[in-house]
Amino acid sequence: MRAVPTWSSNRWNTYDVVLIDAAEAEPLADVYRPADGVEPANVPAVARTAGELVSELRSTVQGLLPDYMVPATITPIERIPVTPNGKIDRRALPDPEVVLSRGRRPRSPLEQILCELYADILGLERVGVDDSFFDLGGHSLLATRLTSRIRSVLGVEALLQQIFAAPSPAELAVVLGEQQGRVQRALEPVVRPAVLPLSFAQQRLWFLHKLEGLSATYNSPLALRLSGSLDVGALRAALGDVVGRHEALRTVFAEVDGVPCQKILDAVDVGLPVVEVPAGELSGALRQAARYEFDLAREIPVRAWLFVAGPGEWVLMLVLHHIAADGASLGPLARDLAAAYADRRVGRGPSWSPLPVQYADYTLWQRRLLGEEADPGSVVGRQLAYWRGQLAGLPEQVTLPADRPRPQTASYAGDVIMLRLDAGLHADLLRLARASGATLFMVLQAALAAVLTRLGAGEDVPVGSPVAGRSDEALDDLVGFFVNTVVLRADTSGNPGFGELLERVRDTSLEAYAHQDVPFEFLVEKLNPHRSTAHNPLFQVLLAFQNNPDTTFTYPACAPSRRG
Repeated sequence: MRAVPTWSSNRWNTYDVVLIDAAEAEPLADVYRPADGVEPANVPAVARTAGELVSELRSTVQGLLPDYMVPATITPIERIPVTPNGKIDRRALPDPEVVLSRGRRPRSPLEQILCELYADILGLERVGVDDSFFDLGGHSLLATRLTSRIRSVLGVEALLQQIFAAPSPAELAVVLGEQQGRVQRALEPVVRPAVLPLSFAQQRLWFLHKLEGLSATYNSPLALRLSGSLDVGALRAALGDVVGRHEALRTVFAEVDGVPCQKILDAVDVGLPVVEVPAGELSGALRQAARYEFDLAREIPVRAWLFVAGPGEWVLMLVLHHIAADGASLGPLARDLAAAYADRRVGRGPSWSPLPVQYADYTLWQRRLLGEEADPGSVVGRQLAYWRGQLAGLPEQVTLPADRPRPQTASYAGDVIMLRLDAGLHADLLRLARASGATLFMVLQAALAAVLTRLGAGEDVPVGSPVAGRSDEALDDLVGFFVNTVVLRADTSGNPGFGELLERVRDTSLEAYAHQDVPFEFLVEKLNPHRSTAHNPLFQVLLAFQNNPDTTFTYPACAPSRRG
């Protein structure tokens, strides 16, 4: 492709660009006529794809220029700043953000590969061989993804503790080069049995669904406001495409001899009723839709409505049952829906690549991965032994000085209190985490344990924490329920300083993450703590750190936004 710029024939302060085949060497003459009413393009960087464009541009430049001529940084901008006279305002251009170290080049292929994996996971152009993963913005969730990428690319098992102890590519290369890692079995499509079991996480939600009856307790609603010209038929077809792409969204949960199983439907009709509501009644209509009660044995775990709030104003309401999707599923769901809508709007089917696996493959893989409890060398045997020791003597519940007794049966009548931490405090917390070899989450957990102890919770403070559970890269683009919960036990005895407490929390957390494969439901069954309808077993305080990437929605001719 060759770009030929020229001053515009229509306007003195704009220019035209003609894109032609790079092999075309003939001069251009009388080949372009500007269309009436077309606004000049002045948005060269689209935020959603800027990173991909920068990476592609750098690769192209590296292939054309010697190393010393390759730019140190490439900075995407949303708009070219211009002066009142229409010229480029160079003073208004942003300063390049230099994030690369000036250290040595990689000395081995292993170091080079690790540098590339770090950059991929962190979304950076390049990573120096001596750069720390956590100094560049890494955290435990991204570190888990890094272990998966290392496993699939290098065929060795890197533990979270090793990444924390050796956070740079150079240090980690030494650790991996000296070990013979146990490689986790790869996740691949498999032949499915006649009766397809539920995953361990699904089993618990299915049991609660049977216990409570029809309810909205585990609904995950998403309201998306769309402004502009919307093709309702294309959106309805796109919803059907997405449900067809992800088996978890077209699965019902039947019983065979009293045992739940997954029944994947080959074809489903995804309804999208269009409902006109007065602007003053929209919030109430959305709340009512969010409380939809799924019958998991008879209907798929997703519902959709399109509310018309006025001329050119729409709200797409999606409600998913948690048994089919977790928080990390929102990204792939949004990307696939936007891609399918864009294709349907121009009259073609979705152009996406096939998914490498489906949720049913994960369910069977999870059971093979864990192995048999009776085998002390299996994953479940080793990790269950760890948890038996780690949670021995755990207090039955965290007791806080409340203004009323806990009800005998949980009512789920909670509330939300919003607190805002300013940017300066956030930066200070990050510096503390990096100086301590910890993550921001670990700092917050230590602070929470300290506060709970001061409020009367005692010196043995168990806190639950969700983990993504997507330990194989084949799951990155899949909608499904993968999240697991681990119990993080904080020891605040002896009146430690915060630095000592953070060190205790860090060590305990790393051990817990290394044993996160045992499903929480299975752990509760085997440890058999005191059960109560009034509170959760093993912990009653949960700390969830929402560090998933922001989900973006892009729809042609529409301006979408999340509705709070």
